[in-house]
Amino acid sequence: MNNFILTLALSLGALPAYAASTLKVTVNGMVCAFCAQGIEKRVGKMPATQEVFVDLKNKVVAVQPKPGQTLDAQAISAEIVDSGYDVVRIETVSQSVADIKAELKARK
Repeated sequence: MNNFILTLALSLGALPAYAASTLKVTVNGMVCAFCAQGIEKRVGKMPATQEVFVDLKNKVVAVQPKPGQTLDAQAISAEIVDSGYDVVRIETVSQSVADIKAELKARK
């Protein structure tokens, strides 16, 4: 019975996640390295951010939290929009930024 409760709680998100949840944001309007650098700098300064990766070709911004921290999707979206870009989609994934980099690199 305890395994059932733990499984149910984990699937519903009732317990804190021990693996960091990375935000994968689809962004329109990024066209150059300067765009990517600006987003990396702004989002990278946020208190819960450990690592930021911007892929111009795939229009993806990946943000990984510091251990024990939770990212604020609305605040990250606001930073990107305030930088002059359009946020199309935000999803939470269990991959690390390194995993996302590798996945996107394999698509090229």
